[in-house]
Amino acid sequence: MAFTNNVMIVRHKLLAKLVDLWNQNRLIEEIDRLPIELSPRRARPLGRCCIHKERAVYKYKMFPLLGFDMTDEKDELTPLSEYARQALEKRRELKENILCVIDEACSSCVQVNYEVTNLCRGCVARSCYMNCPKDAIRFKKNGQAMIDHDTCISCGKCHQNCPYHAIVYIPVPCEEACPVKAISKNEDNVEHIDESKCIYCGKCLNACPFGAIFEVSQVFDILQAISEGEQVVAIPAPSVLGQFNSTIEEVYGALRKVGFADVIEVAQGAMDTVSHEAAELKEKLEEGQAFMTTSCCPSYIEMVEKHVPELKKYVSTTGSPMYYAARIAKQRYPEAKVVFIGPCVAKRKEARRDECVDYVMTFEEIASVFEGFHIDLKQTPAYAVSYTSVREAHGFAQAGGVAGAIKAYLGKEAEGIPMIQVADLNKKNIGLLRAAAKTGKVQGRFIEVMACEGGCISGPSAHNDFMAGRRQLNQELLKRRESYENRDGE
Repeated sequence: MAFTNNVMIVRHKLLAKLVDLWNQNRLIEEIDRLPIELSPRRARPLGRCCIHKERAVYKYKMFPLLGFDMTDEKDELTPLSEYARQALEKRRELKENILCVIDEACSSCVQVNYEVTNLCRGCVARSCYMNCPKDAIRFKKNGQAMIDHDTCISCGKCHQNCPYHAIVYIPVPCEEACPVKAISKNEDNVEHIDESKCIYCGKCLNACPFGAIFEVSQVFDILQAISEGEQVVAIPAPSVLGQFNSTIEEVYGALRKVGFADVIEVAQGAMDTVSHEAAELKEKLEEGQAFMTTSCCPSYIEMVEKHVPELKKYVSTTGSPMYYAARIAKQRYPEAKVVFIGPCVAKRKEARRDECVDYVMTFEEIASVFEGFHIDLKQTPAYAVSYTSVREAHGFAQAGGVAGAIKAYLGKEAEGIPMIQVADLNKKNIGLLRAAAKTGKVQGRFIEVMACEGGCISGPSAHNDFMAGRRQLNQELLKRRESYENRDGE
């Protein structure tokens, strides 16, 4: 695993420890001591004022891992063990929100985005003062400017007008990462996620340097279902090929060792997506529609629904690979619980609308489960899935994969259909999509849209880093011999 920052290590290790305790039937008995073990008396806290603050942060970071968030705490004296008991006995309602902010951890970002540095020369022009709409600029005895943070509204006028560039912009990383302005400070100066705006792209998740943003996990719901004898089937996303340093058969063997009854690849569902979407594309273009976009990225669907509704008529109505894979699983195992495993936050939202998907687990979470179970992938008996999907279906995992699969499926019919990619739902690309929806003019007639730069392989909840994951994925794709090019009648 190539962790890109310490926040990811903490999140991974914390869940792995909880799973380890659960696996030993000691979670309820020992969870209250865990913050003390993680931050012992003479430890040097990383980025916190003291060990007591660090312990509080550890405590509250366990809330979303158990399936709770900060609003569930009604009494600060309620021990962690009680929340663990409620989680394991399923005496709680599944949260409506997908993400949550740990307020104890969200405490070190700036209140005002601008600050005067010692580069200020105390000039006579005082352009910062003259252009400030709120009279928030004050001056020291030596003539240097300073900003009154109680008055400043972070408009940036002083920053724009300082001739010495002495005023710097200090970002709030999660706010800066969000492409739809869904996260902002509340009255307590703690970040709040507005789910009426959020598209669940997950960009804020790893942007927060203090690890204050978490997904509300369903790991213990899944583990409890398995331990209670329920039939639970895993449907891993195509990007699973680039997540673990082992063969895919060993990964699937590890899932079986955790207790999953079977593994059905979402790539199999992707083949249904390709056949349906290819037919729909031809139909829409024949009807005179200017272009059609893909529909498999749930974050993109959320963006259209909440921010660019005028684009909705151009979005394919074909189901996502998860949608079709879940139905294959339910047809094969009617009584089973179906668990989607992938790198995506937004799949949690899509699953809420899909009666065939019971739970969602991320690659980051399943890696912690493997560690908590002390599973060595290299020593795990291999397990092969019963259906071999085409290479192009596995290629859905990266940018260009969906368009490439459609092109391969259509063959010569695709030659007259220009295809383009939008791989990263940032502010600029959202603006381009909005303009395309308003004018109906765009360079391509089939537009593949993915929220993550590089595609799902770089999703916010992936286990491997993007470069290593993409390299491994492409190596695995080269091994796949089944292709639309050599499958007749498909």
